[in-house]
Amino acid sequence: MATEVNATALNESPMPEAVQPKQHKQTVDPYNVSGEVGEDGVMKAIDYNKLVEEFGTKKIDDELLARFERVTGRRPHHFLRRGIVFSHRDLELVLDRYERGEPFFLYTGRGPSSDSVHVGHTIPFEFTKWLHDTFDVPLVIMMTDDEKYLFSDKRTIEEVQGYCSSNAKDIIAIGFDPAKTFIFSDFEFVGGAFYRNIVRMSKHITLNQARSIFGFNDSTNIGRIHFGSIQGATSWASSFPHIFGEDETKTVGIPCLINTVLVPLTKIHFRMTRDVSSRLKYQGKPYAKPSLIHSLFLPALQGPGTKMSASIDESAIFMRDTPNQIKNKINKYAFSGGKVSVEEHRELGGNTTVDVAFQYLRFFLEDDDELERIRVAYEKGEMLTGELKAICIKELQTYVAAFQERRAKVDDEAVKLFMGTRPLKWGGNPRAPIVVPKVENGQDGEAQPEGDGKMTKNQLKKLEKLKQAEAKKAQKKAEKEAAAKAA
Repeated sequence: MATEVNATALNESPMPEAVQPKQHKQTVDPYNVSGEVGEDGVMKAIDYNKLVEEFGTKKIDDELLARFERVTGRRPHHFLRRGIVFSHRDLELVLDRYERGEPFFLYTGRGPSSDSVHVGHTIPFEFTKWLHDTFDVPLVIMMTDDEKYLFSDKRTIEEVQGYCSSNAKDIIAIGFDPAKTFIFSDFEFVGGAFYRNIVRMSKHITLNQARSIFGFNDSTNIGRIHFGSIQGATSWASSFPHIFGEDETKTVGIPCLINTVLVPLTKIHFRMTRDVSSRLKYQGKPYAKPSLIHSLFLPALQGPGTKMSASIDESAIFMRDTPNQIKNKINKYAFSGGKVSVEEHRELGGNTTVDVAFQYLRFFLEDDDELERIRVAYEKGEMLTGELKAICIKELQTYVAAFQERRAKVDDEAVKLFMGTRPLKWGGNPRAPIVVPKVENGQDGEAQPEGDGKMTKNQLKKLEKLKQAEAKKAQKKAEKEAAAKAA
């Protein structure tokens, strides 16, 4: 399959040039990213700063984190504080909407390619759950069972549908609130408003663009070529009238925030979506472009620059692993940043940037002070590799055991609940100001909140409080004026 990426295929920002696999260079193409191999033959960590530059995204800096905390009232997640979630497109616009009490939603997904879910799969869902709890907005989770069939020469439709059900239970076990979460299978949900948007999207993507962006060739099946429009249409709120209402003049303007790993394929899918969205209007109303936040890969046990694989048991900690299996995998396979001998390690210290056990603690150990203590001790040589691995083993055993306990409680009825087409309930920003009347065509009109046009209970309560406050102010002003006249 060709992998050349053409910048002229999209308008919004320059595309990265595909780097052909070379022994000593970081490899980037639409389907893979792998770290540079140094002269010593050791693969280095993926250079995400280079990806940020190539893909035209923005780093999440301290200023944006401070604003996030001010707007939401919550300390940023440790993924944000530690640069694990590190890059974005238009996150500030989502914060603007949250601050004003305007609607948006969260969107993420899973390609059900196996029933073997590892810790790397759970990372984006853990962070999505935190965003879900923080913003209190609707969440849609797309199960791309169609994609996994189309992009495989061996899998059957029945096979990926079985994986879809199993993976949905894994996702539910993360702890999402069913009242404001909708999980759907492409095979089951495509139709109606969603399909209309898929067609709208596909009409604005040419075959030449698909070839240039994704590297398709004359042997590519047309289902693969068409799939980008399915994934893109999910980012439009008007695809979900059961959540946001039937009035597309309002729902087309509701954006989503997508949480994903920064890899070429995902990135170019959604930049294509942003490009099409910027050119489309519905009855004069522009379509909202999706906002995105990007995270790092959790490396495979074999070290920096490697990627976990559901088909290679030794590459990852799986969510079905026993405590003893976790212990053995970390001790046997986890790449170490320690020195060859104890004496050399005590003298020179270890390298935490390549040590897998420490890198896993960056993801799973929430205590910042404890993580820093471990880092300093290991780099000074005060802590040995075995001691570091023991800490990592304990954290992973705790994390996996808690997941397994929740997963055991998820049954088929829970899956039906989450995947049922139904209205969702959410609160949004409890501190948002009241939407004030807008002036339209020179006349004072009624307030036109986005979405279904109805005010939430929180907004009605705030409106009543605002009226009471204004009445008290007016009363006090009248009393002061009366007192001044009497004087």
